[in-house]
Amino acid sequence: MPRSVNAVASRARRKKILKAAKGYFGRRKNVISVAKNAVDKAMGYAFIGRKLKKRAYRQLWIARINAGARINGTTYSKLMHRLSTNNIDLNRKSLADLALNHPDSFKAVLNAAK
Repeated sequence: MPRSVNAVASRARRKKILKAAKGYFGRRKNVISVAKNAVDKAMGYAFIGRKLKKRAYRQLWIARINAGARINGTTYSKLMHRLSTNNIDLNRKSLADLALNHPDSFKAVLNAAK
């Protein structure tokens, strides 16, 4: 009895890798063994990048809140402490938006936190 190989599934796996490697330079786009390594590396960078993006946005929000707080005569750390002691649950994203786009509302939040 002849050996059975599932060529359909094998080809599908290879096509999936080559599709992911589309646009790569040189043999990385059309040689399976090279493309597989390149795609694996790229997926690792993509995973790390999704984590770094969250970190970068948090830094941006903190910088914006700090700038808005200093305009109103306090600091970021004092503001966040006052917000937590007064049970005002606003996340950094919304606070940064208030500080940047709605300074009057941000000042009202600061006054409520005192």
